[in-house]
Amino acid sequence: MKKQRILKSALSFLLALAMVLTTGATALTAYAYDPVAEIKTIADVPADLSGKTIILHSNDVHGAIGRYAYIASVKQNFEKRGAEVILVDAGDFSQGTPFVSTTKGLDAIMSMNAAGYDIVTLGNHEFDYGYTQLKANLAVAKFKTVCADVLDANGNSAFTPNTMYTTKSGMKLGFFGMETPETQTKVNPALIKGITFLSKGDLYTCAQGQVDTLKGQGADLVICLSHLGVDDESAPDGHRSVDLYKNTKGIDILIDGHSHTIMSAEPKADPISSTGTKLETIGVLVLDNATKKCEDSYLMTLDGLQKEVITQAVTDAIIKRVQNEYGVVFATSEVELNGAKDPGNRTQETNLGDLITDALLWSVAKEGSLDVPADHVVAITNGGGIRASIKAGPVTKADINTVLPFGNTVSVVYVTGAELLEALEASTYCTPSAIGGYPQTAGIKFTLNTATPFAKGAAYPASTYYKPASIKRVTIESINGQPFNVNDTYAVVTNNFCAAGGDTYFVFQNASSQFDTGIVMDEAVMEYVVKELHGVIGSKYAAPRGDQTIN
Repeated sequence: MKKQRILKSALSFLLALAMVLTTGATALTAYAYDPVAEIKTIADVPADLSGKTIILHSNDVHGAIGRYAYIASVKQNFEKRGAEVILVDAGDFSQGTPFVSTTKGLDAIMSMNAAGYDIVTLGNHEFDYGYTQLKANLAVAKFKTVCADVLDANGNSAFTPNTMYTTKSGMKLGFFGMETPETQTKVNPALIKGITFLSKGDLYTCAQGQVDTLKGQGADLVICLSHLGVDDESAPDGHRSVDLYKNTKGIDILIDGHSHTIMSAEPKADPISSTGTKLETIGVLVLDNATKKCEDSYLMTLDGLQKEVITQAVTDAIIKRVQNEYGVVFATSEVELNGAKDPGNRTQETNLGDLITDALLWSVAKEGSLDVPADHVVAITNGGGIRASIKAGPVTKADINTVLPFGNTVSVVYVTGAELLEALEASTYCTPSAIGGYPQTAGIKFTLNTATPFAKGAAYPASTYYKPASIKRVTIESINGQPFNVNDTYAVVTNNFCAAGGDTYFVFQNASSQFDTGIVMDEAVMEYVVKELHGVIGSKYAAPRGDQTIN
């Protein structure tokens, strides 16, 4: 076994310290959480697990359905060693690859049914295809779904908030689920109308209510399945799992997701476990039936594991079907296109961001249907919507769909120059720290001064983000080589998620005029590559073109 510690970088510390010295702001490192993970292999597990109940857990699988057969095999293996096994997940299983996105998350449910999941909570990406679609998907789930902090239009729990699992030994395990409030800005607002995601202090009150209810029902242990994560960007509003734990009493175990962190519960630290992403590891919590306590927590590598045959047959059939449709090569890339998160599309201009925004512009410009001159047309897409890199070599439809898996369509919003500035200022408020709303752009040349603090104004409605009280950080140098004017009207080609006010783009929601082209983003990119680039992504995209200057 080994210990793995994830540490904050010296750069982050220095930047945070600079903020304190220059602005009096709270240092980002005040929110730092350095998780520890104990990693084992299957060979490290005791041969006799009788008298134990084991909770196996996953999170942020993001469409890596071929790995479900591994966790199913571990479940069978531990059962043969005498343990009772409960299989749970902390959300974000519906999106990430074409193997789940092509059926809007349904094939994720089918794969998890085959693997034998017992209880899950929801991640923000479960809502990517809309509340109605999610409810339809969950209708065929063989597992229980718990989520306490999402309310319907009547103010009632939109999902079952908790469940009690009684083991064969008589131990009562109370499970409840907590969804990140960031869902309200990370999902197309048009698809979750009427749904409320509790935030800030209401989050803690809700969680405490669940703990009290389960304790009142005789739970020996209360286990929170949370999709909150430990990212710094979630810290100012207290939306991390560590914040939830510190502001509630009675949570015995917290199984976490959202930040893709690798960590296991430590006796001297918060009892929080998370497995990374795409089943990099499998989470293991060992409960003793006699003492009714958690006596061990670790993560297991997939090294030395075999796949369980029934689950593998189900997932292989899905993978084969999708590959037959999406595996056809349609282009070649002579360069590697950067789909990384940080540093990458959530922190700076990237060559992949350039390619995508060029494609968005092209897809609308070729129709000639805009109400402003060509030199007043720009493109913006949120960096958080770019989910993968593309290697140099053959490019398939599956590659593009993996980069842009949400099925978003190309939209156009008409905004003033002042509104465009607001969108850029709001979407870079924490740069150089990563943010999903970070603008990948075409046609806009701008400078961002990160040494200047963001002027925080009022919170945007139904959002975890804030309107800039003034524009201090962003300066637009030019638009398509022409002088920028705050009073001019500009057409912004974007995606329907941003157009509806998603992420940090609330100002787009109230644009003077907008329309949806109906063109799916990944199809727009493929058509651009085939028709405009003649099937070759070449040296033009070898590096970012330099439209953005970050100081």
